[in-house]
Amino acid sequence: MRTGLQMMLLMWMTLGSLSCRVDTQKLPYIGEPEIVKKRVNGKDVQETVYPVIPPFSLINQEGQRITEQDFTGKIYVADFFFVSCPTICPIMKKNMLTVYQAYRNSPDVRILSHSIDPDHDTPAVLKRYARDMGVTGPMWQFATGDREKIYDIGEHHYLVTVGKDSTAPGGYIHSGHFILVDKERHIRGLYDGTTEEGTRKLVADIATLQQEYE
Repeated sequence: MRTGLQMMLLMWMTLGSLSCRVDTQKLPYIGEPEIVKKRVNGKDVQETVYPVIPPFSLINQEGQRITEQDFTGKIYVADFFFVSCPTICPIMKKNMLTVYQAYRNSPDVRILSHSIDPDHDTPAVLKRYARDMGVTGPMWQFATGDREKIYDIGEHHYLVTVGKDSTAPGGYIHSGHFILVDKERHIRGLYDGTTEEGTRKLVADIATLQQEYE
């Protein structure tokens, strides 16, 4: 028969074990991996390599050029939108504000919102849009650039739907997903940016991803 002290120790060990499992939790990698063969110390080994977001060049709301180098050492959340969107964009931006407010003081977290209507969404328009949302500082970048390159990186690398569609409200179609990208530019999560549930999961997973780098 266990004494009270033994029971307390058993409970403490169990809680400690659970705590360790939570602390070591890792998010999955999203995308089709490639098996790469290489030679290490005279032996042939196989390595699983996950896709990364390729180099890019965009113009932000300040009229400054930004590239993937500006996100070196950063976890970031990407999405696609357009300022005149009459459907899901206002909901997405309201939810992304939750992410912004949760991590605005975290130096290793950024947000990158790609406009899919670069003809209308000039840097001046994007700056006014950011200001109206109460967004300041470099944490949240609103970006424009070459239309086809934005569509290509969205469709083929961020794994979301983006493009022109004359039958869609506003003339464009795009996914409502938020994409979580790690410091090595791997996609680590996709979240429904039109729901509070998806946004809460993203906020929690950013913290989990931060722990991987501690």
